[in-house]
Amino acid sequence: MHVEIVALHASPVHAYSGRPADGPLPDPDGGSRERIEIRAGLGVVGDRYFGRPAHRAASITLIAVESLEHVARELGLPAVPDPLLARRTVVLRGFAVDDLPRGTEFTLDSGDGPVRFRAHRPANPCAWMDVVLAPGAFRALRGRGGRRCEPLTDGVLRVGSAVVLLGTPTASGQGRPRS
Repeated sequence: MHVEIVALHASPVHAYSGRPADGPLPDPDGGSRERIEIRAGLGVVGDRYFGRPAHRAASITLIAVESLEHVARELGLPAVPDPLLARRTVVLRGFAVDDLPRGTEFTLDSGDGPVRFRAHRPANPCAWMDVVLAPGAFRALRGRGGRRCEPLTDGVLRVGSAVVLLGTPTASGQGRPRS
């Protein structure tokens, strides 16, 4: 299936730490990337969660830009919020990220070869969304916050056209990509 990688995010800074009322911590470049380098079992090189054991099964987060378009419609916003403010690693257009079953393996290829992932639990939105996107965004994103994924192979992803190949979950929760 052909998709678009709308945005990529990687930042050494955990900007949404503490209480949302206190505002985000400074993130000098905002985390926007044209290209990210992924390492199997570790995450994105240069990201705040790279190599952290507690985040290995969740080191890559995906969200559909259509979820942010829903937020804009639901809240009557004049424009779609900046997808980087959700701080998900990969923002995709044309792929129902939230419908991806847990345990499914899939590949994403933006031209530098396929990178394989395993989908895990949802990346539920948090109260920070009301502060950084718009009041009411936390509720509007429920069930639309994306998916936490584990990188199974090394590779590179770039902003632009890409291809997704989906696998089928097995009884053990592990699926293999279909061609």
